[in-house]
Amino acid sequence: MVDKQKQNELTQRDHEYWAANLRLITGILIIWATVSYGFGLLLRPYLMGISIGGADLGFWFAQQGAIFTFLSLIFFYGYKMNKLDKEYGLED
Repeated sequence: MVDKQKQNELTQRDHEYWAANLRLITGILIIWATVSYGFGLLLRPYLMGISIGGADLGFWFAQQGAIFTFLSLIFFYGYKMNKLDKEYGLED
């Protein structure tokens, strides 16, 4: 009975790992929202003068830039989580 209680208790290291994970997720979501909504929608009028591949920069972010950023963030998250897992001894 006591062993089960010890297994269910979270240690300080568990809380630190979870806090680091949440910081990473928060940062990635901020980048994603900035690129998707900020550059693609809200800042589009200001980005119209800059051209990429024949389209204005705001349109490019809305159509392709957000997708490229999202895919990059997926790989970045995987890389950072592998490092975090190794740091806390949780790697497979």
